[in-house]
Amino acid sequence: MMKKAILGLAASFTIASVIPGIAETIVREVEVTVDMASIQNEKAAAHWATLADDLENAIIAGLVGKTGEEGAKVLVDIDEVELANTYQELTGVAESRLVGDVAVTHDSDNTKFDAYKLTVTFEEASPFVPEGIDLAKVTTDSHEYYDAMVKAFADHIVRKLG
Repeated sequence: MMKKAILGLAASFTIASVIPGIAETIVREVEVTVDMASIQNEKAAAHWATLADDLENAIIAGLVGKTGEEGAKVLVDIDEVELANTYQELTGVAESRLVGDVAVTHDSDNTKFDAYKLTVTFEEASPFVPEGIDLAKVTTDSHEYYDAMVKAFADHIVRKLG
């Protein structure tokens, strides 16, 4: 009886020590695409003009220590229609959102594949607004709004990668 308990305990420690290694994903490449030409509203297009680079950099910054020559490829395709609508949204900044398709691929590890649609609302992004900024005064065309949405979107991706 004691032997079974010790074996069971040893097995649980072995499994627990392996699981964090399984969950962690090493990333070799991050690519974000946004088709700015498809956004008809010129102000929205100008406001979101650097989104692809900014989001890519935010994801990479969140992956410190989790990148390598070999690993997963993270592809993000931002929904341009939602992007333009969010910029023009009249219902309030809290209802605004950033939406995109996220795909994770890997050349040799089949356990690292994933695909999902990610939607981040400003309500979820509000913790990323710097302290001292009055959230009631943040609008969809402010730098604080833009930075918070980019950081929140990147944070969701990085946390899901493990």
